[in-house]
Amino acid sequence: MVTPAMKAIVQDKYGSPDDVLELQDIDKPVAKDDEVLVRVRAAAVHPGDWMVTTGRPYIIRIGTGLRKPRKRVPGFDVAGHVEAVGKNVTEFQPGDEVFGKGNGTCAEYVSVSEDALALKPANLTFDQAAAVPISAFTALQALRDKGQIQPGQKVLINGASGGVGTFAIQIAKSLGAEVTGVCSGKNADMVRSIGADHVIDYTQEDFTHGEKRYDFILDNAGNHSLSDCRRALTPKGTLIPNNGTSGGRWIGTVGRTVGALVLSPFLRRQGRPFVSMAKKEGLVALRELIEAGKVTPVIDRTYPLSETAEAMSHVGGGHARGKVVITV
Repeated sequence: MVTPAMKAIVQDKYGSPDDVLELQDIDKPVAKDDEVLVRVRAAAVHPGDWMVTTGRPYIIRIGTGLRKPRKRVPGFDVAGHVEAVGKNVTEFQPGDEVFGKGNGTCAEYVSVSEDALALKPANLTFDQAAAVPISAFTALQALRDKGQIQPGQKVLINGASGGVGTFAIQIAKSLGAEVTGVCSGKNADMVRSIGADHVIDYTQEDFTHGEKRYDFILDNAGNHSLSDCRRALTPKGTLIPNNGTSGGRWIGTVGRTVGALVLSPFLRRQGRPFVSMAKKEGLVALRELIEAGKVTPVIDRTYPLSETAEAMSHVGGGHARGKVVITV
């Protein structure tokens, strides 16, 4: 019996995206009992994908594979149609439009756990929906769960024009915060347009040396020390660092995150970093915010599946304005 094939981006070694990512025909996956087979319409790329592709910083290889990636197909964010469901799946049926987090989404098909999917927001395209899961859930978890943001609090988002940052601005506003976004001057108008009350151009002003103090800082950029960032907090404020693509080849920004984790039990204002794992409850909460018009994905560029390497390189450069999406 011939196994059905599909097109997918395949990686068998670490390196620059142009050198290691190839479009190939591979076996089409089959949904296990608790899984949903999704016909991928769009996937998104974020800094974590770039790190897995390049294998840098080297410390990430502890989890992804020392000599080569354990998973041959990159990509985590997904939006598409349900093609088939496992025998234990009760929430979805073939034809449903869904979005969520899979493993190996830069392909025509992917099998995803039922718990990592939700029905797609009705007012989004597949491209827009694919931009949501990991980045938006990271912002939601940081602000709603870790920061417990309350109406009237002052929130600063460093790296406000990136994938997580654009969602964080909007989610903070939905929680009633007064929001300051830090970005380059060329992105200031966009950051204002999605809800920021104030914008700081980091090329002209250093927020860590300003007079204003914040109840919560989400640092997506990692371009200041933890102590400098804490200086911009109110006495009861909280700082949460979020990894980017900067840093050295051995530990990158992971060392900074570990430092924050070590300090968090001893410094009241140092929040604990966390690993974002998009789950159904968060996806449903995001869908409600999106359908209510409170959150809209910002998409920088879209690329066809065959140009995934170019998309990955663009994200790795650290200057994506919003999200980068792969259309399938």
